[in-house]
Amino acid sequence: MKKPETIFCHSLAAVLLAVRLLWTFCIPGDFFSTVPTSTVVVDRKGELLGVRIADDGQWRFPRMGEADKALPRKYVLAVVEFEDRGFRYHGGVSVKAALRALFQNIRGGRTVSGASTITMQVIRLYHPRPRTLPSKIVEAFMATRLESLLSKDRILSLYAAAAPFGGNVVGLEAACWRYLGRPPEEISWAEAATLAVLPNAPSSINLSRNREDLLSKRDRLLGRLHERGYIPDPEYEMSLEEPLIGEIHPFPSLSSHLVDRCDATSHGQYCQVEVDASLQVRAEAICKERRDALSLEGINDLCAVILEVDSTGVREIVHIGNADPLTGRVGAQVDITRSARSSGSVLKPLLYCAALQEGAVLPSALLPDVPMDFGGFAPRNYSLSYDGAVAADEALARSLNIPFVQLLSSFGVRRFAALLKNEGISLSRPVSYGLSLALGGAEVSLGEIARSYASLALLCMGQRVEGPLDDPLAAWYTLRAMSCVVRPDGLDSWTVSSLRKVAWKTGTSWGGRDAWAVGVVPGYVVGVWAGNASGEGSPNLRGVTSAGPVMFDLFGLLPPTGEFSRPEGEEVGEMVQVCTKSGFLAGYNCKDTEQRFLPHSALSSRVCPYHAEGGEFTLPPLMASYYVRNHPDYGAVQRGGEGTPSQDGGKMQIVYPREGMVLSSSRQMDGEDGGMIFSLVHGDGDKEVYWHLDRDYLGQTLGVHKMRVNPPCGVHTLTCVDGEGNEDRVSFKVI
Repeated sequence: MKKPETIFCHSLAAVLLAVRLLWTFCIPGDFFSTVPTSTVVVDRKGELLGVRIADDGQWRFPRMGEADKALPRKYVLAVVEFEDRGFRYHGGVSVKAALRALFQNIRGGRTVSGASTITMQVIRLYHPRPRTLPSKIVEAFMATRLESLLSKDRILSLYAAAAPFGGNVVGLEAACWRYLGRPPEEISWAEAATLAVLPNAPSSINLSRNREDLLSKRDRLLGRLHERGYIPDPEYEMSLEEPLIGEIHPFPSLSSHLVDRCDATSHGQYCQVEVDASLQVRAEAICKERRDALSLEGINDLCAVILEVDSTGVREIVHIGNADPLTGRVGAQVDITRSARSSGSVLKPLLYCAALQEGAVLPSALLPDVPMDFGGFAPRNYSLSYDGAVAADEALARSLNIPFVQLLSSFGVRRFAALLKNEGISLSRPVSYGLSLALGGAEVSLGEIARSYASLALLCMGQRVEGPLDDPLAAWYTLRAMSCVVRPDGLDSWTVSSLRKVAWKTGTSWGGRDAWAVGVVPGYVVGVWAGNASGEGSPNLRGVTSAGPVMFDLFGLLPPTGEFSRPEGEEVGEMVQVCTKSGFLAGYNCKDTEQRFLPHSALSSRVCPYHAEGGEFTLPPLMASYYVRNHPDYGAVQRGGEGTPSQDGGKMQIVYPREGMVLSSSRQMDGEDGGMIFSLVHGDGDKEVYWHLDRDYLGQTLGVHKMRVNPPCGVHTLTCVDGEGNEDRVSFKVI
């Protein structure tokens, strides 16, 4: 039988071991992460953009882990002096303070002082308990363990993050923004003293009532700090004269749509984004003013982004999801930078760059600009006019529709759609878009378009880009063509040297629903969209007049950056002989040629088709009939020569139907066939043309070459012949 002394010793050892284990594990790893916190979004420099309230309705900023910002020295001195003067020296429990509190409570006959150290208060703030003696003992026990785990500064940081400051404001940082409208780093001695005493009794002494008691406590604390030599005499006198804080300030509300997105994805956490707060403020002011003016024309919504582009990548430094979102209008809360909208013409530069990159077109190659019908799709230029033939870079600068539909037709719709998806543009419909893809048939977002243009800028700046568009010289020629677009004010950088040279593109969707303007300079991309979030159109909405001026205003906020330099070197391109008349690769019959530095793929491009034997520049008749209106020298040459037919159509060309078209027979109300109007253009207006359908003679025309035809269902061949033996023929199908 064991002796009682042995049993006692074993029992005592077991108790001590249990206490030791309890002490070791009394503060688990998630002890301080159980309280809900606000979502706090800061900019690239740590400036506050916006805050969203915590789940429990409190404004409580989250801690940033071990990398917490250092507390302001003034606040640290004030709170230690007021709450726990021996904080730096005790191990979590102050015996001296406990004895003093016991004596005061016995003498007063009630609880006068609790003797809680700052460390004990930290335990209570994160896991509240009733204010009883057993609770105090538990808090003291846990406080000693906390002191063994964390530094004094870390404990102070935990206290400052969870201290109550009245109402639903918790923590020093939330209090400074709510009561002062600025971060803790900028507080004065008087403000630090006020914030130090406020958590002592926030329910009875706060900023809205009992202000005399609060002022008295503040001034007494200032006096103690002055006596200890922390506050110099002049500063102490000024601190006493400083008015007591009390005004409630709203939290900053910059880039509210981006803050909402961060709240949805990182709720209750600190989020640092790439936005520049100072630039965001000025950009939001511009967009609000412009939106107010546009709203008078029935255009209620406006969004914008500014991207910074350099060797380290692409960063969104301004994000305006919708200008002036606090108006309460319908759609104001929609982040339109991420919304899918009809693209208008903003995809044309990407098609142009892709075609250059593959050698499908050269920058100055002539593209047809004539009336066309692509199986029922008959695109028109915005001006409703035609040039007959226009250089590819000029077609991009003027945003002509027909040349780009023709270019897309030859490039391939599915190929281009796949290229866009690989470029990061999430086209909204999975099926084929058809040729309208070049003119706004796809729905894209402003953010995606801006980043795709940023890829062109990176290429021109000599950066390697992962994506389908990776030819720097093709990108440079694309941006060069976009630099020739005339500004909304009618000025351009070619004639006014002081103007910033911007490569930019506008777009307007069908029905006046979307207006776009996206510009590129070395280092930056600015994108603007204007319209109505509801999808309602406006007859006054145009990319060049609605979105373009906003884009140039935003460029005015950015530092000057010069212009893009042409990429050089054998690895990016080579000198190629080009026909100066047609812009195609020079052929044997081309008289006027020059060398141009073009992408390597240019060597696989098409040889000039418009110089026949003899060296005359001859366009197909339909193209020539429009081309001559703006190029009278072309007409004079043709009238003076023999008019030798070219390999692309000679002196006459069937306009409708086109080769391979599938036509539907039209019927009138009485059930009879209404017939179809076939048309032809002839280089010589005085020539008669004889029409044949298959083996049947239809008739002849003079001057205006149009013929009504009633072809039966099936495959047919239309043949037209003039008196000199020139002919053109097409095959088509009627269903």
